[in-house]
Amino acid sequence: MCHGDVSPDTLKMCQEIRPRDTNRKRELMIIKFTKMEGCGNDYVYVNGISQTIPSESKPELVRKLSDRHFGIGGDGVIFINDSQIADFEMEMYNADGSRGEMCGNGIRCVGKFVYDKGLTDQTQIAVESFGKIKYLTLYPENGAVKRVRVNMGPAILEAEQVPVLYDEEETRVLTLEDGSTIKHAVVDAPLEIGEEVRRVTCVSMGNPHAVLFVDDTESLPLEQIGPAYENHRRFPNRINTEFVQVIDRGHVRMRVWERGSGETLACGTGCCATGVACVLNGKTDDRILVDVLGGQLEIEWDKENNSVWMTGPARTVFEGTVDTEL
Repeated sequence: MCHGDVSPDTLKMCQEIRPRDTNRKRELMIIKFTKMEGCGNDYVYVNGISQTIPSESKPELVRKLSDRHFGIGGDGVIFINDSQIADFEMEMYNADGSRGEMCGNGIRCVGKFVYDKGLTDQTQIAVESFGKIKYLTLYPENGAVKRVRVNMGPAILEAEQVPVLYDEEETRVLTLEDGSTIKHAVVDAPLEIGEEVRRVTCVSMGNPHAVLFVDDTESLPLEQIGPAYENHRRFPNRINTEFVQVIDRGHVRMRVWERGSGETLACGTGCCATGVACVLNGKTDDRILVDVLGGQLEIEWDKENNSVWMTGPARTVFEGTVDTEL
């Protein structure tokens, strides 16, 4: 349950994961699914165009399907729907049943799904997620998509829009190459974690991220420290946290703690936020390779247009049907 003052987005997420009405008659439903992954960031994909699942049932269904012991297993569930404003809609949920705004690895797999399943024959498509549109370029080989390049849109740096809670004196004024001015950017700002003060750079890629630089990613006890970042008071909608080790000007390593899912093998939007944070802190060039536990993504920040580009793999793991009560 949610208590105290919460933001509208947080309240909506809490409402979505409320206990179900136990008096309602439950029905057995057989659902077709496809398990897919991008750099090890794995989701269960459901064709929402051909299968209708009640919205109020989705959070519970997501928790069941995401369970790696009693379900299919995954970092969450993505429903692929018709869209009024794009070619398709990606309706993405975290493993705990909360709604997510964007998933970079997930949207690449959406591109592969709709092409491989014959829902489109185009290699340039638009995909809606949480009301925002991303543009994808699909690279098929022998009739199946192997890699996808995504224009992830602008890096959002204004503290209120990320959102993060920082006083004005703790933020910076930035003038980007596209001519826009960010009045309250959180760049290399203090974050109190227990008795320590860490430095973070906060970026939204449609979902919120806090990026911090470390000497070594391998030795981090993420299971212990991750929740402290995710649920910190400065992050009203919780946060995805990237721990980044710089190898050189064109190469970094990253581990990620995702809100609602814990540590995952990759996070596409997190890699994008990492690329932007690296440039803002003078750590790397505009184009970098980001090594994650599940593979590697290519990230480029086009500063003249404030567009972040992500290129990486998409793979189908297996398909099947599952029966569940809803």
